[in-house]
Amino acid sequence: MTDLRTYLGIIKKSGQLKTIRKQVSTKYEIVAITAKLDGSYAALFENIKGSKFRVVTNLVGTRKRFAQAVGAKESDIHKKVISAIHHAKKPKTIPKGLFFENKAKSISALPIIKHFEKEPGPFITSSIIYAKNPETRAQNSSFHRLMPLDQKHFSVRMVEGRHLHRTFMDAKQHGQDLKVAITVGVHPAISIAGAYQAEWGKDEIEIANSLLNNRLTMTKCPFSGLFVPSNAEIVMEGKILRDKTHKEWMVEMLRTYDFARQQPVFELESLYYRNNPIFHDILSGYSEHRLLMGMPIEAKLTGELKRTYPQTRQVCLTNGGSSWLHAVVQIRKKREDDPKKIIKKTFETHRSLKMVTIVDEDIDPTSAESVEYAMATRFQADRDLVIIKNVRGSSLDPSSDQKRLKTAKMGLDATKSFSKRKEGFEIAKIPSQNKISLKDYF
Repeated sequence: MTDLRTYLGIIKKSGQLKTIRKQVSTKYEIVAITAKLDGSYAALFENIKGSKFRVVTNLVGTRKRFAQAVGAKESDIHKKVISAIHHAKKPKTIPKGLFFENKAKSISALPIIKHFEKEPGPFITSSIIYAKNPETRAQNSSFHRLMPLDQKHFSVRMVEGRHLHRTFMDAKQHGQDLKVAITVGVHPAISIAGAYQAEWGKDEIEIANSLLNNRLTMTKCPFSGLFVPSNAEIVMEGKILRDKTHKEWMVEMLRTYDFARQQPVFELESLYYRNNPIFHDILSGYSEHRLLMGMPIEAKLTGELKRTYPQTRQVCLTNGGSSWLHAVVQIRKKREDDPKKIIKKTFETHRSLKMVTIVDEDIDPTSAESVEYAMATRFQADRDLVIIKNVRGSSLDPSSDQKRLKTAKMGLDATKSFSKRKEGFEIAKIPSQNKISLKDYF
């Protein structure tokens, strides 16, 4: 099966799902529990004050659950995602989706979560919007947070230049509202594909289908004519209005408040949902949000770097860099200038990056302590530091020039120098250490 409920069954069986039956509030209480769990467990809340919906959080809050979502070992996540991108296939369609079990004309039934004290309202944070590309006529699917304005309207967070914004601007220039469909509560493989920034004109849902071994089915929505996953928990369709905006702001990946922006407004036509529905909430700036956004970028970086520089072994977007701004690249160094070339290519591939550190094969790029050790023993600031000034960076970084989106970046070559004594860098090992079990001695 390719629905959220099947995935919950899998992680429950492996002991990674906590079920909470005590009544909880959508105002801060759910997210406070989610933050306490941060990634360690997924949480299913079965008794929501004022709502008959259930709520799930932390779905892919660890790499282990992320791997389960894409049907791979942790060590093979990027391999599986890259393969899915290269072998993307259009899913089958069926006439009747499970989400048609219930229908409403307002959003009053939804348990929309209030997350942070200074946000202007509650947000739907797991919403995937489906729209039709005006040039290729293929669908696009991407994450966009929604803030309710009344029972039929949401503000829609869009990033300028991204696919939905380009599609919306095309409709607006033609004097039209943009018809869209929205899902909340899908198999996390669909979310992972929706978080991937595919090429213009490509349909991310085809990547999801490949991740799900070509078993995904889609159903056509009656108002918008768009296709959404047949077993989505919640589906909304309507239109993004060409002539209305609303000012809002929200907490982003860095767990800081973004600045206020005028955003387009979505108008609801119909709300559909399954019996005993599950509402998925993603806590901004915490592990699930960071992995959903960062892991597809890790896969993209891994694929691009290995294609250009086969000596690349592994790429890690660090926790300290919010899985977005800092990267560590593990390589098998062949030439003295390899690190600086790879630093340049890494920045080109993911322009939001602010720091790139290159390490050798004997350094674990996922360990902050191991990377710092490489910097302490293999890095010389006057020789191995690359500084790039006044270039395009991330709009999320509050220390950057927010008006012009300019920042400074640095690359660190923390690899062993070929001009130094080889033995001086060798990390000493104790024979049979890994075979020793302390419980045999105490």
